[in-house]
Amino acid sequence: MENTQGKNLKKYLVWVFAIGWTMQFVASYFARRGNLALFNGILAVSMFAPLVSAVLSGEKVRSVGWGFRLKGKLRHWLAAWFLPAVLGCLGAALFFLLFPKTLSTDLYYIRATLGEAGIAALEAQGMTVALYAGVSALSAVTYAPLLNMLFAVGEEAGWRGVMYPALKRRFGTVRGRIAGGVIWGAWHWPVMLLAGYEYGLRYFGAPVLGPMLFCVIACAMGVLLDRLYERTGSVWAAALGHGAINAFAGVPTLLCGPAYTAGMTIAGPLMIGAVGGIPLMATAVYILIKDAKTES
Repeated sequence: MENTQGKNLKKYLVWVFAIGWTMQFVASYFARRGNLALFNGILAVSMFAPLVSAVLSGEKVRSVGWGFRLKGKLRHWLAAWFLPAVLGCLGAALFFLLFPKTLSTDLYYIRATLGEAGIAALEAQGMTVALYAGVSALSAVTYAPLLNMLFAVGEEAGWRGVMYPALKRRFGTVRGRIAGGVIWGAWHWPVMLLAGYEYGLRYFGAPVLGPMLFCVIACAMGVLLDRLYERTGSVWAAALGHGAINAFAGVPTLLCGPAYTAGMTIAGPLMIGAVGGIPLMATAVYILIKDAKTES
């Protein structure tokens, strides 16, 4: 798919970091004061910063591919919807295989998260913890990706619709995607360093390893989402994939037991971990190698 976006790349990057980082600093301020509702709300709104930045930098965002093109591309849409969950399951399985003591089938983690008050509230509604966990997992692979897509489209229009095409024209497909992933990952650094977003504040190698690892993970995610965008010609397909990644993000913790500590997130079982993210990273490498051969 030919894309003429990204002619004002420098302006775009200035705007996207200025807006994104400002919102993340504000969100982190509220997080450190315990106001998680406002923290999450600001982060949700900040997902539209890339789209807003594209407009402010003079890009023609109407041409990034807003149509739902399904004919002959259904398998790519299905991949956007379900592949993140498959990769997430494989990554979680690998993590629990390497760290078997962290695995628990009695829903310990979700019970600890809910607390006695939360469990009592569920039971008052006629719902058990097991049913709640099942509904949560089911929603993560059914309607949640669609809901998350509505927020993720703000990022995808800016990253995959504007920035990635410009970087690929300048550096080639492989290096352009890697550069895009590093930029995308670095965009999250303030909220990671100040509020412990993704990995927390106490883990092996903190506070440096988390932001560095997240750039690697962002590169892998960016490769997958950009491939979906290229194959469908629709920014919505990339947004669906992004939404599916976010929807499935916390599901593997349902199987975490008392031996699992918050500091282990740097390893897994989530896709953002060094172990949990291996299937995702391997898929990205495969795509890059295949596309590099095609490009050459």
